[in-house]
Amino acid sequence: MGMEKITSTANPQVRQLIQLQKKARLRKEEDVFTVEGIKMYQEVPMDRLVHSYVSESFFQRQPELFCGREKTTTLLSDRVFESVSDTKTPQGILCLVRQSHYTLTELMPEKEHGTLPLIMALENLQDPGNLGTVLRTAEGAGVTGILLSSGCVDLYNPKVIRSTMGSIYRMPFFVADDFHAAIQELKGHGVRWYAAHLKGEDSYDRQDYRQPTGFLIGNESRGLSDETAELADCYIRIPMCGRVESLNAAVASAILMYEASRQRHI
Repeated sequence: MGMEKITSTANPQVRQLIQLQKKARLRKEEDVFTVEGIKMYQEVPMDRLVHSYVSESFFQRQPELFCGREKTTTLLSDRVFESVSDTKTPQGILCLVRQSHYTLTELMPEKEHGTLPLIMALENLQDPGNLGTVLRTAEGAGVTGILLSSGCVDLYNPKVIRSTMGSIYRMPFFVADDFHAAIQELKGHGVRWYAAHLKGEDSYDRQDYRQPTGFLIGNESRGLSDETAELADCYIRIPMCGRVESLNAAVASAILMYEASRQRHI
């Protein structure tokens, strides 16, 4: 194969990859993000795949994966690949993928599709694993879109991407400069907003989510801001035992998403 090979960590492409792993601003400027691993490579939409970088040892094991893709694949020595990888045990394949861009209204399914809106609104989530897990769970629960405040951790952070397990390719999302205005706009389209809140009187499973529904999820340590909580149409609670006051943001999100999914499929 006539594939380019890089053996030096001083190579400009290698330096760029390392910076793309670290800097959200650069990822935004270049309109790309990085993904690692065979599963993420196999699931990436081909029209969004910019370039692939593969270690020599991985290529020797699975050369058939790159047949016909020589022009968009670069071979890295194992030492160089380790320098660009964001994981402790690199699988041997890393890709540059074009970012997605959705509008706020794309979080709402087309009415003719017969799918009810189910939206997760995330305010200032900071843990990459939490955010990625919410996206992954949202796809499984049939969520139609994710609304994020601009204070959330970068959605294209490599740790977020790994946690999505491929859902980043398929789950519509919108990062709102004005989070509250976005919530209000979706409310104007008929979305009823629920907030898991200490003031919630009814258990989450006593509400009817067989209507356009949105859940408001707050920061891991501070919860929802007062301004955001005030936009909720209803406060709900997730019952707790012991001295636990709240659940992990991703766990709470999963409980709410799957209750809505359960109601819609019984």
